[in-house]
Amino acid sequence: MVTLTLLDAQEKTPLKQWCFEDCSVIRIGRAADNQVVLTDNLVSRYHLELKQINSGNNGGSWQVISQGTNGTFLNSVLVTQSLLPDNSLLQLAQGGPLLKFEIQPIKLPAPKLAGKEVGGEIEATAKSFIEIVSAKTPATSRSTCTHEGNSPNNLFCIHCGQPLTVQKVIRYYQVLRTLGQGGMGTTYLAWDAAGWIAGYPQLLVLKQMNADMAKIAKAQELFEREAYTLKSLSHPGIPKYYDFFVDSGKKYLAMELVHGQDLEKLVYTTGPVTPSRAIAWMIQTCDILDYLHRQDPPLIHRDIKPANLMVRSSNNQIVVLDFGAVKEIGTAPGTRIGAEGYCAPEQERGQPLTQSDLYAIGPTLIFLLTGENPFKFYRQRGRNFRFDLASVPTFTPKLKEVIDRVTEPLPRDRYQTAKELAAALATCQ
Repeated sequence: MVTLTLLDAQEKTPLKQWCFEDCSVIRIGRAADNQVVLTDNLVSRYHLELKQINSGNNGGSWQVISQGTNGTFLNSVLVTQSLLPDNSLLQLAQGGPLLKFEIQPIKLPAPKLAGKEVGGEIEATAKSFIEIVSAKTPATSRSTCTHEGNSPNNLFCIHCGQPLTVQKVIRYYQVLRTLGQGGMGTTYLAWDAAGWIAGYPQLLVLKQMNADMAKIAKAQELFEREAYTLKSLSHPGIPKYYDFFVDSGKKYLAMELVHGQDLEKLVYTTGPVTPSRAIAWMIQTCDILDYLHRQDPPLIHRDIKPANLMVRSSNNQIVVLDFGAVKEIGTAPGTRIGAEGYCAPEQERGQPLTQSDLYAIGPTLIFLLTGENPFKFYRQRGRNFRFDLASVPTFTPKLKEVIDRVTEPLPRDRYQTAKELAAALATCQ
């Protein structure tokens, strides 16, 4: 069986799904006699065909043949005729509808959601949502579905689309997994089944402030600051704010679930990255910092480090996480916040500036290219301590020069804006 899922072009969330059994040709276009009809002006009447070129138990092999005037992009590459791998993304014209192509070797009913009805059709969840692999389900979880044949790692039933396990319900959010626990709070993967936030069912992140932390005024301030900061911001490199509320005396922040991996885990898992990739990611980070620093008053993140920079799986773009430490310029000096090795000297003294965020780009690059804690390269040079990269061959002289300048002890000696730093990094590519 083949499934085609229409995705929101920006959010990559599912809008509609088609399932095809025992079908060797699937035609897609604006004309009413196509199997998949897309009424977008960028789509041609008979835009493309998907053809099965051989069959088999695993769904066989497929190819795409594009006949659209505005072209077809397979995984972001313009094609006219090509093999069509499983889990591919097809975009009909630049900026046109986005379809996810998936081969289902086992014939199963299409998933359905008890969701909000739109235009007489029930929205359906994408297979990628159904098959998210996460931590093992705790023994205390209760099942909401009795169907058999589901993988232990599935979040949703492949037969009825309902959550397989719900740990608890907080407000109107169904908690499916515990993603992490720290000193400040607990992070959950939650399901908005009724579509309260976006008008359709979706997964999200729900952060709960620990009871012990709720007794500490500074901890409360940081937790609430993250909520109010996210609510005021709108940038593709910053998680979307959804909700902030108190339930049974506990504070919660609901926010966008970013599908991807943070740079710290990525490097620890796969090793150091290439200079070109690291530089591209840091230029993207500079774009997000430029957005923050141009707010009125300017916002300082104060905790830029690999663990707080995530790469979206869908487009390889950086997303900056953890806005609990954000500070406005002009407010009174505060407590020291920042990770050792990534924290600028003035920030160590509780006096952060926008240039303090830029400083952190230097040690982040060191970590990405070496896989080592940047503190390992921190040595005394004259009266000050500086990063010494002379023995690291992966750094070009130009990149060493950029890192040396952005990590100058005095803020006035560094690049003054994120745009200036991004331009300097671009010359190192």
